[in-house]
Amino acid sequence: MDTDKLISITILIMLNNNFVVKGHILSVADKTVIDGELHVKNGKIEDIIPIPDLDNNAPYILPGLIDAHVHIESSMLLPSQYAKEAVRHGVVGAVCDPHEIANVCGKQGVNFMIENSKQSCFHFAFTAPSCVPATSFETSGYTLNSQDVKQLLEKKEIYSLAEMMNFPGVLNKNEEVLRKIDYAKQVGKPTDGHAPMLDDKDILAYSLAGISTDHESSSYDEAETKIKYGIKCLIREGSAAKNFDNLWQLIDKYPTMTMFCSDDIHPNELQNSYIDTLVKRSIGKGVSLFNILQTSSLNPISHYNLPIGMLRKGDYADFIIVNNLKDFEIQSTFISGEQVFDKANNNLVCNDLLSDNTNIINNFNRSEITEKDIKLIAQTSAIKVIKAKDKELYTKAIVCNAKIQDNFVVSDTENDVLKLVVCNRYNNTKPAIAFINGFGLKNGAMASTIAHDSHNIIAVGTCDELIVKVINQLVANKGGICITNGEKTESLPLPIAGLMSGETIDVVSSKYESLNNFAKSLGCKMNAPFMTMAFMALLVIPEIKLSDKGLFDAKSFEFTSVFA
Repeated sequence: MDTDKLISITILIMLNNNFVVKGHILSVADKTVIDGELHVKNGKIEDIIPIPDLDNNAPYILPGLIDAHVHIESSMLLPSQYAKEAVRHGVVGAVCDPHEIANVCGKQGVNFMIENSKQSCFHFAFTAPSCVPATSFETSGYTLNSQDVKQLLEKKEIYSLAEMMNFPGVLNKNEEVLRKIDYAKQVGKPTDGHAPMLDDKDILAYSLAGISTDHESSSYDEAETKIKYGIKCLIREGSAAKNFDNLWQLIDKYPTMTMFCSDDIHPNELQNSYIDTLVKRSIGKGVSLFNILQTSSLNPISHYNLPIGMLRKGDYADFIIVNNLKDFEIQSTFISGEQVFDKANNNLVCNDLLSDNTNIINNFNRSEITEKDIKLIAQTSAIKVIKAKDKELYTKAIVCNAKIQDNFVVSDTENDVLKLVVCNRYNNTKPAIAFINGFGLKNGAMASTIAHDSHNIIAVGTCDELIVKVINQLVANKGGICITNGEKTESLPLPIAGLMSGETIDVVSSKYESLNNFAKSLGCKMNAPFMTMAFMALLVIPEIKLSDKGLFDAKSFEFTSVFA
């Protein structure tokens, strides 16, 4: 019998949120499979009744999947729109760090995300941004001090203190940093981490300070060391950073210490691959099914104390139905007893609960720039260059010969050393200039107001004229993404904080895919050109980055000269 048809008749009764579902029911808590009926009443599981001789072709009923750490803003979608796509992948909840919009709009931005999420039946668990701004070496729209963080932590919609990116502050026992962590402890909420490439001694100190998770491990050894010191590993697979291939073996070895997360995922990739893909890939690797499901559901639910059901009597009816445990195709998704996705009809069932009614929120006070603003007088014949790597957030500092014209250092397309500009979006200060290797553009420029973490304007290009062109287009749009080759210019306006569109994922994904393809047609070598560019301003990720204030050495944690 066709699986979709089987599932459609498996739901025996659905009236006023009361129904019965038959199938192979997987209990992750005690690692058993029950062939039986799941009785749902008023949004909760009323009973689980075993059925002898259940048809072997019956579908599998599993706990809903959880994204343990995501910045919704990176999808360029509002939470209410993000939820519509997430449920198609069997994801019923996400731990969301509104760090991006907080850097732009402060507490108002956090509250905006919370309020918009209430238009959805999805389980959004927000966290209190801990590092706004991430460092004092950049200009953000707002600052959240410890008292601001305390107020956020007291909100019922906030489930943890978000990633503590200021690991030097933790290690050096900065009073303001430790005060934020202490406030989280006082209200019984965990503190998430963000600490790449620390040595054993520093990892131990980071853990002892109260950090409970980390999603920045790119190697197995790094992740295992953090686990041994009590820090849970979030296995990340996003658009720019993809760590699953290096970390999946942790799941069977440390099944209580792992979770899945996306961190940052752009709309086109969200449509094609999400947490369900990580489950499927783990199955393909031969990882224990119950350990996979513990990683994708039980662990984040228990760690963050999420109000999400785990297929137990009395739980909220949050579950998914899949065709089998090999293909793992999501057939239906249920949240609090509501069927929010039904593959048989290829639609969202509760569209009325997944509506969108949103006002615009932004913080953009930049005027246009000129070519004169981004000219760099040559001081030496050698320059320090940011070496970017595809699918990585880390960079290297290399030294290259400067291409000099009329006493100015310019882009060198022949050697792939292109000018990189970060322009303050909050006031009219002078743009910061550096050079980058790895993008491969041959003729053109690209710019974005998605520039972690303060979200100033970041641009890379082959000549000053085109760099100015794309930056000024974003000034006109008050945020978004733009690319040009001089003759043709494409842009995706992001009017909500310069980070998000109010459109559906189909609209945003299509436009974003077009921009990506345009970049690649101009010679860009990156799999995710705009996502990778966005992280070139993230100062807390080694080795060398560019803020609106200048070139920054993340190893010494101080500014450095462009000239070698």
